[in-house]
This record gives sequence, structure tokens and C-alpha cells, in this order.
Amino acid sequence: MSTNRAVAAATGIVSVLAAISSGQLVAALIAPGSSPFLAVGDTVIRFSPQFLTEFAKTTFGTADKPVLLTGMAVVILLLAAVAGLLRRGVVLIVALGLAGIAAVVGAPTFGPVDLVAPVVALLVGVAVFVGFRRPARQDHTRRAVLLGGLAAVAVLSVAAGAGSLLVGGGYAESRDRVTRRLAAALRTERAPAIPAGADFAAAGTPTFVTPNADFYRIDVALRVPEVRAEDWSLRLHGLVERELTLTFDDLLARPLVDRTITMTCVSNPVGGDLISTATFTGVDLRSLLLDAGVRPGADQIFATSVDGWTAGTPTDVVLEPDRGALLAVGMNGEALPPEHGFPVRMVVPGLYGYVSATKWLVDLELTTFDARRAYWLERGWAQRAPIKTQSRIDAPRGFATVPAGPVRCAGIAWSQPVGIGRVEVRMDGGPWREATLSTAVNGRTWRMWTADFDLPAGSHTVQVRATDAAGNVQTEQRADPIPDGASGWPATIFTVA
Repeated sequence: MSTNRAVAAATGIVSVLAAISSGQLVAALIAPGSSPFLAVGDTVIRFSPQFLTEFAKTTFGTADKPVLLTGMAVVILLLAAVAGLLRRGVVLIVALGLAGIAAVVGAPTFGPVDLVAPVVALLVGVAVFVGFRRPARQDHTRRAVLLGGLAAVAVLSVAAGAGSLLVGGGYAESRDRVTRRLAAALRTERAPAIPAGADFAAAGTPTFVTPNADFYRIDVALRVPEVRAEDWSLRLHGLVERELTLTFDDLLARPLVDRTITMTCVSNPVGGDLISTATFTGVDLRSLLLDAGVRPGADQIFATSVDGWTAGTPTDVVLEPDRGALLAVGMNGEALPPEHGFPVRMVVPGLYGYVSATKWLVDLELTTFDARRAYWLERGWAQRAPIKTQSRIDAPRGFATVPAGPVRCAGIAWSQPVGIGRVEVRMDGGPWREATLSTAVNGRTWRMWTADFDLPAGSHTVQVRATDAAGNVQTEQRADPIPDGASGWPATIFTVA
């Protein structure tokens, strides 16, 4: 590519960088959900076919969002370079800007103020592009001036993009205040202390309680919503006797409880790691619904996040006296982490997260499944999603080589909210042997197991199955996560040397 063509391509790229960065900064200042770049990403997620969504989750796991954003950036910058090379490249720049505006307008939570950021982005992109494409009077100085100007705009664009990440509106301080309030607040129900024998971490299982930083995260949010507790409110309405609107202070004025709960993602494959356990602090959801008065026929609790994501939870499950559903405000002794739903989220033990675990919660409507269809229900997932009895092998790892002699196998099993009653392990297709179980904590949580084998040198395959506390054995039949969770007996191949 000649120098002139390289400069032309750079003009297009810098123009679009300036547009994206200015849009990010303006959005952060006045309407965080209105970033045109992220709105385009959200649109891609909303309208992606189911097979593509599942491919991304299974291929990239929790890295699916960075992969999407990186791919988008590459495509947009390539189009920007093409715009710089075209005689009427400004038309392509305008088209990219209009795409950003359309994505923002089409967002579920769109409001008039959300137009400001994408319009500013469009104007900045066009202004930079046209300004640097304008012919200079002195050709011998044009290139130096142009390159210097492009470099300056690129630096300012990066600075604006970085600045957008620093605008928090007191969000971190709000979390700190909530953590201090929770530490001082009384509880009407305390989670029992975790007994010493609750895990076999020394043998390779996870610790019983998952640190917040390691807790799995699956959602469709490209940008973690930032809502201060002081600005938060929840509307509880629909088929209820008394509509309620609660502020965060109203919520904390209700009786607070601590409950240790294992959460599981429906996308978890057999033997997968999309499962974690935490002690949540919050308000009993059943009590709140009883105070509002649920009308007959309201078979769905339709929950909405601040970013417009929705989930439909079976009402009868939440109303079970011993289910233990929560509006959670704390997690493992602190306010909910931002990526896990601060300031308030739902947690319903025994249901996969896509129907029970709305983060950044702002609205609960008592309705029917016929009247409202939630995000994943529209994409072919099951209406009711009870967690299946499952198990996992954590040690030995797949294709690991272990020394000759006694081999200790270890893993986890779960069947919320009933709990695990037995785990069986077999080696190389032989007879099932009952494993040693860790101390049970409660039916809402996972349980660890170990089993020892004397094995000769060579390749071996270990397999596991669990039985819940009611006597139901984990099914051998393999099923993909769609539409209501994976099933099958996990197996691991390893070598004894």
C-alpha cells in the first residue's frame, strides 16, 4: 500500500476511533446504557440465532463477551479503513454512525436521553473524517500536518475511551456503604457455619464456598450496569392485591437472612464448571410476595433487569415454604459484586439461573406464562427448569498422569434443593462402588465425594453417578444443555505410570 493510501486508511480508522470513544465518554456521563458500540454488541446478542449463541458459550465460555467485542472492533476498523480509501467514504462513516443510533434506539430500555451519545459519536466521526480529508493548500506540508493531526486525535480518542471507564458516579462508594450496613445489620436467619468436613479440597475438589472472584458468571451484559443502591427501586406489580414500590432502604428494613446456596447454569455441560456456592444475604422473596398478595392464576414471576433482560420464574416454586428464594443484597460477607448483580438480584434455589437469578433487578411482575415470554424462553429454552441431579470428576484431571499405587478420585455432586444422598464410582466399566461423602450442609448446596482405587499401570477411565436424597439416580442418558440442562454420567480418562 502506498503512503498516500496508508494515510487515507488511517484517516478512516482514526475517525471511527474518535466516534467510538466520544460515544463511550458521553454515555458514561449521562446515560451509561447508551454507548453505541456496546448497543451494537447487545443487538448482535439479541438477534443471534440460537445455534450461534450456544457455539459461542461452549467454545469461548466466560470469554464470549471479550471475543464478541474484539471481533466487532476488528470488523468496524476494517470498514473504517475502507471508508478512508473510498472517494465518498464519508457515506460509509455516516452509515456506521446510523447503525449505532439504530442499535441504541432498538434497545429494550431506550429513552430520549439515550440519543445524545450516538448522535455525538456520529457528528464527531464525520467531522474528523471530513476535516482530515479536506485538501491542504501546500501539498509538501499536507502529509506531515495530516499525520500529526491523526496521531493527536488517536491519542485523544484513547484518552476519552479510558476516561469513560473512570466515570462511576459514586458507584464504588455505594457498594462500600452497603457492605458496612450489612456487617452491622441484624439477621432473623443465620446460615450455619460450614463444617470442617464439607469439602475435600486437599483431594482436588473446590472449597465448599466459592470466593466471589471465582464465582462463575454467565449473562448477556456487555457492560456491567452501574446502579447505586441509593438510586435503586423495585416495582412489584401485576396480579397482586397490593402493588409495592421499594427503595433499597425499604428492602433493608425488612428481616434479613443468610442462606448458603449452590447456583448452577443451564449451559453447564456434563462435567462442566458453571456451578458455584456462596452465602447470600437478602430478603425472603416468599414473604414479600405474601405481603403483596398473589392473585389466583399468577403462575409466573416476570423479572426484569435494569438493562432490559428478563426471566420468568414459576410462582408456585418461589411460594414453597422451604424453598428459600431470596432478593439478595450480599454475597459472602459483602455487598453483591458488580458483575453479580449489585445492588439487588434474585436467587431461587433448585432452578437453573436463566429462570431464577435475575441480576440488577428492578421490576417484578406477577403474570402468566401465556401473557409474557422471557428472554431465553423466546429462544427455545424450557419454561420450567428444575436443576437435574448431576456429578463431576475433579481429580484426576482428564488425560493426567498419576503415579502408581493408590489413586484417589474426587469430585462434586448436586441436586438442589433436595440434596445428595449417595455417590457411586466405577473404574474401567467395573462394578459401582459407593464413594465417601463430605459432611452435608443443606439440600440447596453441592456435596463432595472421594473414592480410592489400587490401579495397575496404563490407561484408566473413571465414571461417576449421583443419587439425590429422595432416592432418584442420576440418569445415564446424555442430553445437551438445550432446552433444560445437560445430563449423563461424566467420565475421565487418565494414565497411571
